[in-house]
Amino acid sequence: MNNVKWNDIDAVIFDMDGVLTDSEPLINEAAITALKEYGVSAKEEDFLPFVGAGDEKYIAGVAEKYGLKYKSEMKARMYELYFELLPKKIKSFPGVKELLSALKKAGKKIAVASSADRIKVEANLNGIGLALSVFDQVVTGDDITRKKPDPEIFLIAAKKLNIPPEKCCVIEDAVNGVEASKAAGMKCIAITNSFSSEKLSEKNPDRIVNSLLEIRTTFIE
Repeated sequence: MNNVKWNDIDAVIFDMDGVLTDSEPLINEAAITALKEYGVSAKEEDFLPFVGAGDEKYIAGVAEKYGLKYKSEMKARMYELYFELLPKKIKSFPGVKELLSALKKAGKKIAVASSADRIKVEANLNGIGLALSVFDQVVTGDDITRKKPDPEIFLIAAKKLNIPPEKCCVIEDAVNGVEASKAAGMKCIAITNSFSSEKLSEKNPDRIVNSLLEIRTTFIE
């Protein structure tokens, strides 16, 4: 991994699904159920190439793989099922609140940059007891025209934070997200919540960790 002066980082930008919220299994379950209603028996692994690329691409990519023309109603149904699951099953990953608190105390800016629709971002964060006001900026799929692996979402976040990209670090769980962060000229810490370290390393993150607990003091040492 690259030799990085982590305490020189001024802003930390978090992906949401698979980083702050343990929600990838929920959207996967909802998507599989939604597609089943259209006669498609999708498997969990079918969705992996589309993780982090936005929820429309997430379900559309798999629908098209099975020869089914995508309709916007599919995503709407997936969200309907997802929001039914969320209150019962949503949870945060260990160390989320402690890391956010430590970063704020150290004077670092923090943001969320998620390809998901804003309604889902708000529901997820509320579901784990995090107010949007905790973050200096929240950028969602509603704010962008090009989804990850395009760097647009991270560049918008940096601009809103008024921090140069090279002074930002992204925390990502998805291959598409790691690729997007590096294309934005940012540092990246990849977390193995959704993909193996071997798969993540293909996109050259600056560091790979297994838990947010490992990076609580990374930016303030």
